[in-house]
Amino acid sequence: MTDSLARRTIPLEGVRADGWFERVAEASPSFSQLCSIVGERFVAFSIVAGVRITALTVDPRFPDASLVDFTVGEDANEQRLALGEFRRRLASALLAEESPDEELPDEETAEALHRYLGIRHVLLAPIFGVRLKELRLRDMEPPTILIDAGDLEQELEVEDFREMMRERIRSEVARSRPASPFAIDLARVDEAEEANQNADWTKTIELLGAWPGPLSLLLRTAEGQALAPETKATLARALGLLGTAYVHSTRFDWAEEVLRLGIQWGQDGAVSADLFRRLGESYVARDRHGEAIGLLRRSLSLGAHARDVLPLLAACYVARKRYVAALVCADEAELAGATKEELAPLRAEARAVLGSEYDKFREHVPVPKPVETVVPPKEV
Repeated sequence: MTDSLARRTIPLEGVRADGWFERVAEASPSFSQLCSIVGERFVAFSIVAGVRITALTVDPRFPDASLVDFTVGEDANEQRLALGEFRRRLASALLAEESPDEELPDEETAEALHRYLGIRHVLLAPIFGVRLKELRLRDMEPPTILIDAGDLEQELEVEDFREMMRERIRSEVARSRPASPFAIDLARVDEAEEANQNADWTKTIELLGAWPGPLSLLLRTAEGQALAPETKATLARALGLLGTAYVHSTRFDWAEEVLRLGIQWGQDGAVSADLFRRLGESYVARDRHGEAIGLLRRSLSLGAHARDVLPLLAACYVARKRYVAALVCADEAELAGATKEELAPLRAEARAVLGSEYDKFREHVPVPKPVETVVPPKEV
């Protein structure tokens, strides 16, 4: 038995809005100056939200207190907010529920697909480096969208894609908050690791909570890029510990922003494998299993321990009703050291749907045998 085959694939080359923001920037001589003060993505947010910035009063000592004059839509009445509050209001406006078409359009025109995916989300995708590739329709399964998010290619249900865009907006607001006074004390990393082992999440946050903002800035500097690989790995590990503490404190938006920053510091090494796993765990905790699948698979490809990742991946496949994939993961997880008791609920749910079909599948594709450890002979 296999997963349902795609019955229709709709390319999205003519639907995506790549380059729209750059074209707007080319048409305005003062655009770069506006972006340097307000923030490039927030300027993009304002355009998508139908907000026109008319004037700025800059406070060089406290940039977040700079004043923004603006109008909304067709209303000519000017409003004024401090920059920090203006950013938050913009985000709230974009996070408000859009009403895309619930049914797939009969015609595959760009306009109809915009209404289905949500024009707001289509416009925001290139702002966050997300490239829309194709819409996939399968028998007996929800429609999915294939995207290239820069660090990995993912196939998500359409609502998961929309939630990804909303999550990126929240993260941008979190990143724009003023940073606290900061100094790197690497001794705190071991303290935070001990705190996490003791489930003292509050202590970890106290030790490392001020790190993400400055580390985000440091990452973009020549000094940050010149740090030794060991130091970068330590900083990535610290952000992983902090992200996990935020997950257990149910501050998921902050957790995922911190873990993504940690992945950038980890640079695809063993530390990044662990960070992708932690990020996947965060999405699982929020019942966003579709997004978690790609992250957990990336974790495995970077060398994460199968024992830690495969049970989570199996749970994601069960949640997405991809039962064959779930049972295959469960079989491999058991080979990697997971217990039968841990996997029993996942197996039971999948078996209840598949029945004997999975046994027939295993007759043709047996469970791989564990690799025997070869002990080298003693030297004479």
